[in-house]
Amino acid sequence: MKVLLGRSDVDPDEPDNFGQTPPWCAARCGHEEVVKMLLGRDDVNPNRLDNRGTTPLWCAASGGHEGVMKVLLGRSDVNPQSHGQYPLTALSCAACKGHEGVVKILLEQGHANPDEPGAATNGHQGVVEILLGRDDVNPDRPDWSGRTPLSRAAENGHEGALEMLLARGEVNPDTPDHNCQTPIHWAAQDGHEGVVKILLGRDCVNPNNPDKGGYTPLWYAAWGGHQGVVEILLGRCDINPDRPDRSSNTPLSCAAQNGHEGVVKMLLRRNDVNPNQPDNSGRTPLWWATEYTHAHVTALLQSPECTTPSTT
Repeated sequence: MKVLLGRSDVDPDEPDNFGQTPPWCAARCGHEEVVKMLLGRDDVNPNRLDNRGTTPLWCAASGGHEGVMKVLLGRSDVNPQSHGQYPLTALSCAACKGHEGVVKILLEQGHANPDEPGAATNGHQGVVEILLGRDDVNPDRPDWSGRTPLSRAAENGHEGALEMLLARGEVNPDTPDHNCQTPIHWAAQDGHEGVVKILLGRDCVNPNNPDKGGYTPLWYAAWGGHQGVVEILLGRCDINPDRPDRSSNTPLSCAAQNGHEGVVKMLLRRNDVNPNQPDNSGRTPLWWATEYTHAHVTALLQSPECTTPSTT
């Protein structure tokens, strides 16, 4: 390295086809001494972006390279908030990947805004604890799509992070995002039974709320064939098991369309589910099951209990 840097025809800051310079590559791989050597040159830009809009500092944060982070942050001309067109700052990236040491370095040196979304997304409880311990962090702050840290934790099934957030009185467990989806919507569509149970333990969580498409948590669970979540929701006395979406597709129609036999059986046991409910195009659950050749579901829906018109 020293030999190469001693040559007048070697550019220590020349990017490759991806816009990645030697300092960028060294930072990404955690080569602290190489970073120091390169930054000792006046012709090296420590903030240079690659083609994706990431800096050497961002790469070091992403990789959890604390030594390189300290070297870079020791320079007055390094911008820790720079991330070009990439949506995550160095702090958000480190938080999402669970690099507690990097998070602490950025926060302790005052080089980052601690009130950024991302920590709860991947359920890194250590990072969540660090951030919740600060007075300048809003634990219920929505991101660009209106989703809160709790919503992200619910989507990914991170029960530990969820419990930590719910322990904060200012966190609303039923906050809708820009699509009117609440945390329980996200948990239901991904089949996270534990998260659904935790959220339903909160009086302010409404399990019947539709999103902008008219989809309820039960609708999502039925569509995905998540029998455990369906069973939990159907166990509630306040659930409407036959609530249609904006196209008048009911949870039963969704389950029939996707061939989820177990969910179909659960819904057919309910007296408050109409097995012959048509959607806006006149398609019934039986139509959907037949169209997609789900033989077992078709047989269930052709049983006498389903085909006999209700007299009530």
